[in-house]
Amino acid sequence: MKKNSPEDKRKLKDLACVGPATESDLHVLGIRRVEQLKKWSGEDLYSALCEKTGVEHNICCLDVFNCAVAQANDPHLPKEKCDWWYWTNVRKTSL
Repeated sequence: MKKNSPEDKRKLKDLACVGPATESDLHVLGIRRVEQLKKWSGEDLYSALCEKTGVEHNICCLDVFNCAVAQANDPHLPKEKCDWWYWTNVRKTSL
């Protein structure tokens, strides 16, 4: 990815599944830029958030994190994969 490409300028809130609550959760984990998401998996984000807050968050949070990480890694992700419920179906079929 070129340094001046539009993908480099995306903000967390630019990701289809990231609203204020998810952005806040990511900030709790020290994540402020899309680029930082590439270093994580959704599972690791979810585990870290639960551990850091001392709360077992709703499992849908995992699906949102998987969705955000997928978008961070592929700015041209197909539209259907930019919906968190796509990742809910992926999670449920892998059980």
